[in-house]
Amino acid sequence: MNYTEPYQQLSRRERQIMDIVFAEQQVSAQQVLDQLPDPPSYSAVRAMLSRLVKKNILSHHQAGAKYVYQAVMDPNQAQQSALKNLTRTFFNDSPAAAVTALLGLEKEGLTTQELDDIMQQIEAAKNRGA
Repeated sequence: MNYTEPYQQLSRRERQIMDIVFAEQQVSAQQVLDQLPDPPSYSAVRAMLSRLVKKNILSHHQAGAKYVYQAVMDPNQAQQSALKNLTRTFFNDSPAAAVTALLGLEKEGLTTQELDDIMQQIEAAKNRGA
């Protein structure tokens, strides 16, 4: 099953929760509550987590007295989905504009190794397109 579609349909708060889940890999409701900006009540967090389980975005298991949640979606697939959405929303669907903006964010500059890695990815993309 492709989870990109449901992930794009999440509310802002659900996406914030998923950001926490992807960063931590496994979380309890309390951990989510502690990391959410302007957090709602604990019971509201539990309800949102349950909703994400019902949407098949999260899975959970019991660890002692609490539930531990983890993403169903592969992190690489989530990255691709998020980047596509970001590129479409803020860069007029232009990957080149997104890359240029990302490179401009680097305050201390990229290392030679990072630049070499980027160049290798550019060459690989050129070869795929040829």
